[in-house]
Amino acid sequence: MKFSRVQLFLTAVWIGFVVYAFGFAPPEGADTFKLIESLIRLEGNPALVAVFNLMGLVPLLYWFLLIPDSHGQKLPAWPFGLGMLAVGAFALLPYLILRRPHDDWPHRKAGWAVRVFDSRWLALPVVLGILGLIVWGIGAGDWDAYWEQWRTVRFVHVMTLDFVLLSLLFPFLLADDMRRRGLSGMQPFWVASLLPLLGTMAYVLARPSLRH
Repeated sequence: MKFSRVQLFLTAVWIGFVVYAFGFAPPEGADTFKLIESLIRLEGNPALVAVFNLMGLVPLLYWFLLIPDSHGQKLPAWPFGLGMLAVGAFALLPYLILRRPHDDWPHRKAGWAVRVFDSRWLALPVVLGILGLIVWGIGAGDWDAYWEQWRTVRFVHVMTLDFVLLSLLFPFLLADDMRRRGLSGMQPFWVASLLPLLGTMAYVLARPSLRH
């Protein structure tokens, strides 16, 4: 299988992220499991709680691009989508590397999953949840404490980088999604690309429906 330049670039990003996360990130803290338990209970620094929960909602936002994209791929997207809920970009990048660009929309009837994740109404609560966490985390969070944990705790360090990476990888699915929906202009692509995460949320809510 011959890899394109984009696939080679994403492969380098994936390998680099794995090597950095497990070889060069700060050491794992002794109380990491206690920290995770407190975050699950929504306790602690709101900035950290917000980012932790965003790592659950941002993968859901990806599903609105991944599931339609997999309709026509030999590679199913759902295992990677589920993996993102646990390990974020570590699971997304292999799909982006192995998928084949395609902008056609097959005339055969789409499955129920495509119809579900083509819905703006389903995307709306996901978008509102992401926006709510961002606003709450920025407004109520202790960012000095967050910075200190980012410097010293591997879990916080890698989770933060994972969130940033997930926010930046949407464009690798957007262009094909636009074309299969009949969007010929590049303005939505650049808006979504230059406004990481926020632009993609606006796109998912505004994009035209697929032909089912």
